[in-house]
Amino acid sequence: MADATVGSLREVFSGQVVARDASGYDDLRRSCVWNGDIDRRPWLIVQPRTPQDVAAAVRFAQDAGREVTVRGGGHNFSGSCIADDALMIDLGDMNAVQVDPGARRATCGGGASWAQLDAATQEHALGTPGGFISHTGVAGLTLGGGFGWLTRRAGLSCDNLLSVEIVTADGTVRRASQDDNPDLFWAIRGGGGNFGIVTQFEFQLHDVGPLVQLGLSFWDLEYGPAALRVARELEKTLPDATAMFIAGLNAPPAPFVPDQYKGAPGYAVLLVDHGAGDAYAHAVSELRGSAPPQFVFDTPMPYVALQQMFDESAPWGIRAYEKAVSLVELSDEVIDVVARHLPAKASPMSFTPTFVLGGEYARRSDSETAFGGRRATRYVLNRAAVAPTPDLLEADREWVRRFWSDLVPHAEGAGSYVNFMTDLDHDRVLASYGPDKYARLSRIKAQYDPDNVFHHNANIAPATE
Repeated sequence: MADATVGSLREVFSGQVVARDASGYDDLRRSCVWNGDIDRRPWLIVQPRTPQDVAAAVRFAQDAGREVTVRGGGHNFSGSCIADDALMIDLGDMNAVQVDPGARRATCGGGASWAQLDAATQEHALGTPGGFISHTGVAGLTLGGGFGWLTRRAGLSCDNLLSVEIVTADGTVRRASQDDNPDLFWAIRGGGGNFGIVTQFEFQLHDVGPLVQLGLSFWDLEYGPAALRVARELEKTLPDATAMFIAGLNAPPAPFVPDQYKGAPGYAVLLVDHGAGDAYAHAVSELRGSAPPQFVFDTPMPYVALQQMFDESAPWGIRAYEKAVSLVELSDEVIDVVARHLPAKASPMSFTPTFVLGGEYARRSDSETAFGGRRATRYVLNRAAVAPTPDLLEADREWVRRFWSDLVPHAEGAGSYVNFMTDLDHDRVLASYGPDKYARLSRIKAQYDPDNVFHHNANIAPATE
């Protein structure tokens, strides 16, 4: 495109328009994406300040014959926010958060991170379910579903969404809620970024914090499988106010870790009390009494610190790859697969987070939202290669693939949580939503994005009939 044509966008755009020849272009394109294994060169990077800027950018890209990518927080293993020769819409400047403590509601811009939303809501001892890494963007996590420490108590991030402001493919700014464009509202709660660019989210808030109680228990590779079997039985008795998280990882070099275990591979089970009190204390006692751990760590901590606890395990610019499966039960066969594969990873940063669901998550109907997973699912097992060098990443990319392949026969098929997909192939997306839900999403896609403008994602193709 001629400079004068790009100049025409600048005339109607209040934010920044960064072309390839700009002095800060390379630094900006690299800083926009969390996964350091991604190295792509967009045609333009635009940084809108208003929904009207977003609409202008969407229309301009289509007039120019360029593909569109959208960056909310940029924390995505697939790097779907950036593509070669595309126009990237970076929402980072649209990150304002407002809290109405009386109504227990919060609004935030499409470029806000969970750290920003948590900080604002915790000023009033309120929060909403939202992830395990605080620099994750609110947008991507919520649109795909959104697990968090509050999921057993309050469901998914998308379950707590009340309304959105969204720019659709025709450049129209719309509102979607139960009363306004309800079909679109259903679709964006789990259907990902397929239906437009959300410039503002409105969430229901819940009482949480400011302090929560953490109980961490760690076992080595030999005794970890026994601990998983105990945790599996304990999960069935947990109250909604007690969260459980399971991970295969190397013990961190933290002060609470005994020197002989620092860096050692093993298994951790974390229990967090959001108000269960005696029931939480009983759960911790049962877990440790049945499978005595190598070391433990018990402490009260601010909820915002809990939300940031794993940030150091996922530093900006690290190289990464992931695949996941969904399970109704953590069977003995699954635990055997985990025990066989966990010791084989090459990078000490690679880990296997297991998200334990249930509670309010399970009480929701499968049809209530477009979330690509069944509410009968109790566990989502993510296998994550995280590495500081290309060689280590390549080794653990293959480790993840072998691990995943051996888990699939015990899982709910090859589909899984769409936010945990690095390889965004159609068959896995279809399997994740199932044929009926996918068909409904496809019809809604045809209504709001018939030309599939928004396809750099776990894509849902528009229906052709």
